[in-house]
Parts: sequence; structure tokens; C-alpha cells
Amino acid sequence: MVVELMRAVQFVVDANGNKKAVVIDYAAWEELLTLLEDLEDAEEVRRLREMGEEAIPWEEAKAQLRAEGVDV
Repeated sequence: MVVELMRAVQFVVDANGNKKAVVIDYAAWEELLTLLEDLEDAEEVRRLREMGEEAIPWEEAKAQLRAEGVDV
């Protein structure tokens, strides 16, 4: 997936050919953000498991939050 996203990237270069910026298609940007968020979530789950915390399904978590008055 990352290789596919990298194909959508264009580089802005200076007069010497040094890469200075990146231009990416917005759909590819959204995919990249989703990928990064998923990686961040997976790391958080790993960290919580190492601490002995119990993971619960998202639907159950939403139900608990709603019961506490949180709008999710």
C-alpha cells in the first residue's frame, strides 16, 4: 500500500534539483492518513496490552461512552 501511495507523489525541486516539497493527490493523502491512524491505534493497543489493560470491542466501548453521556 505504501508503495502505491508513493507512486502518487510528485516532488518540487529547487534550481539544483534538490527535493524541497511534496505534492500528493488528495485521495492518496486521505489513504496515507488512514494508514497512519491505523498504525497509531495498533501501537496504542499493544501498549495497553503490555500494561495489562483489557481491550473491548469498539461497539461495546461506544455503548459504555453513550451510557456516560458522551456523544460518539
